[in-house]
Amino acid sequence: MRSADSAEGTPSPQAVDRVYARLRQGILDGTYAPGARLGEADLAVALGVSRTPVREALRRLGSEGLLSTLPNKGARVRTWTTSELSDISDLRALLEGHAARQAATRITGADIAAMADLVTRMEAAAADGTDADIDLITELNREFHGAVIEASGNALLPGLMHSLLHVPVISRTYRHYSPARMQQSMRQHRELVDALRAGDPAWAEAVMRVHVLSARPAQLEIADDAE
Repeated sequence: MRSADSAEGTPSPQAVDRVYARLRQGILDGTYAPGARLGEADLAVALGVSRTPVREALRRLGSEGLLSTLPNKGARVRTWTTSELSDISDLRALLEGHAARQAATRITGADIAAMADLVTRMEAAAADGTDADIDLITELNREFHGAVIEASGNALLPGLMHSLLHVPVISRTYRHYSPARMQQSMRQHRELVDALRAGDPAWAEAVMRVHVLSARPAQLEIADDAE
């Protein structure tokens, strides 16, 4: 990756994007734990780049709220309090519930078929429960929620939801689910598809709100473990 850096300390956009993607994924999947210090020099060596693209990537991650920067202490992976996570959960329930309500009145048959397929794939992955399948479930779940938001037709929701859906604790929720809780989540996905297929806004909103809020205990458990 070092060859992709431009001369005189000006990194190529491609180099910054690659470093940013690597670091962001590491934050989301827990490779870089909450509170971990991310030093420019160490990261540059580990990633095989100069410090300049690392610096730019850290700046971008900080602007997204994934890092905290303190004077003379550098960048650290942001920690989330239980109060903050409860607030995020409430906001998600409100916004995603609204998205589901709107989606129920305008969703297409093709959209419903695509969501049903995502649910089927999640159910198949949940039947095994290996780490690899948990990663797949997490990604499919992100796609599913994104599809509901997209189907709402509200152009503002994707931007509003981006930061809420990519909080690291939320990305690791499924790793803290019991088998019973995992199956409950799968049933909620299936019921939401049924509500959307029925074109029932109130049902769709209620299912989505319950689904989002029922994940809160696991997310607070992750935050407690990190403290």
